[in-house]
Amino acid sequence: MNTKAERFVLDSSAIIALMEEEDGADRVAEVLSQRNSILPYMVLLKVYYISLRERGQADADRRYALMKQLPVKILWHTDEAVLMTAAHFKAFHRISLADAIIAAYAKLHNAILLHKDPEYESLADKIKLESLPFKNL
Repeated sequence: MNTKAERFVLDSSAIIALMEEEDGADRVAEVLSQRNSILPYMVLLKVYYISLRERGQADADRRYALMKQLPVKILWHTDEAVLMTAAHFKAFHRISLADAIIAAYAKLHNAILLHKDPEYESLADKIKLESLPFKNL
């Protein structure tokens, strides 16, 4: 058994699953309890704008404040390695630019990307993934 806790990058879909108590929220909470997770700035941006659009200013502000209190390392900056890795993901996979950036952080930090976005599955041979139950649309 590996005694070192795995490192995770949390996608916006995982954070929203936690906040909205969707399927998989318990797994997100379990990962957060390990205190070895990363939250790229792009996740804060995505959760904020999605919340702003769907729930309004007050809820978006509340969610942003909650994210900043999570027991995670927030990565506020992008460097050339993130830029180039994300560019390769975007060029050769059907993935949004924001998700390419988030995936690049997972790759470069040798972390598992915790998500519930089927778009990431195209990167299964490039990064470590853990899928939460996808939403039924």
